Amino acid sequence: MSDFNQLDALERLAAVIESRKPSQGGDPEKSYVARLFHKGSDAFLKKVGEEATEVVLAAKDCDAGGDRQKLVNEVADLWFHSMIALSHYGVSPADVVNELVRREGLSGLEEKALRKAKAREGQSD
Repeated sequence: MSDFNQLDALERLAAVIESRKPSQGGDPEKSYVARLFHKGSDAFLKKVGEEATEVVLAAKDCDAGGDRQKLVNEVADLWFHSMIALSHYGVSPADVVNELVRREGLSGLEEKALRKAKAREGQSD
């Protein structure tokens, strides 16, 4: 994958997902993505949950010496379905990458504390 930028790959996939929206001409009879969009958010959010569970199970299998490619495959499925959710809510892969870049160099504990402080500030308004 060194021949092209990984964010470009995500953006290309996002463009395909966007094109599958019924509002963009996606046909639920011919496209899995269009069918998920057509069924509504419950359908693709359910898939996100299922895929997240499958990631956990594949990771646990890796702990027991299982095939790591299965973990890669399940994470790819999770990312794919998450990207459908992102598209539905008007968020791009670049938005997620930008958030990860923003967090770069912060400890996980520090990031969590910042989010909690922001949430408290929002509640006091």
